[in-house]
Amino acid sequence: MNASYAINYETIFKFAPVGMCISVNRVIQSCNDALTSMFGYEHGALDGQSFQVLYPTLDEFLRTGDRIIPIMNTKGRYSDERIMRRSNGELFWCHVSGRALNPQEPLGAGVWTFEDVSEKRPVSAELTPREREIAAFLVEGKTSKAIARETDLSPRTVEMHRAKLMRKFNASTSSELVHKLMGVGAPR
Repeated sequence: MNASYAINYETIFKFAPVGMCISVNRVIQSCNDALTSMFGYEHGALDGQSFQVLYPTLDEFLRTGDRIIPIMNTKGRYSDERIMRRSNGELFWCHVSGRALNPQEPLGAGVWTFEDVSEKRPVSAELTPREREIAAFLVEGKTSKAIARETDLSPRTVEMHRAKLMRKFNASTSSELVHKLMGVGAPR
């Protein structure tokens, strides 16, 4: 690297090709234009806002926070794909990754990235908050028993939600449902 080249981290943050933010206790301290644009906000409008404004419902915001803590405590980082909400109410699939600056405070200060994956995975059915949560776990390849453990639901209740999703997506098998949720059509 050329010694005369100075790395300007603020410029890198500002012009990163994915949405990025610094948060403390799930409140956005600073975010780049890619993030505000992705969610349909004006420059700076998300600074000081709770991540809650990016979720379809308060319940989904709270459940996701509860799910993140043990994973961050174990791994020091978190990543998933979930349905998020733009400022105009439109729902879309988003890949979210984050890392705590202090591993002992999983939801304290952290760096988060957001990538809109809606082109690969459109939201094509009206889903309840619980169905969105179950769908996100199914896309991760989790079984009904694993989903039940993570959501404090019974495996039978998870199966009922899976059946509703299969009807909504006109899927005859669980594999076909996952392919449709991922926006890749029926398996070949």
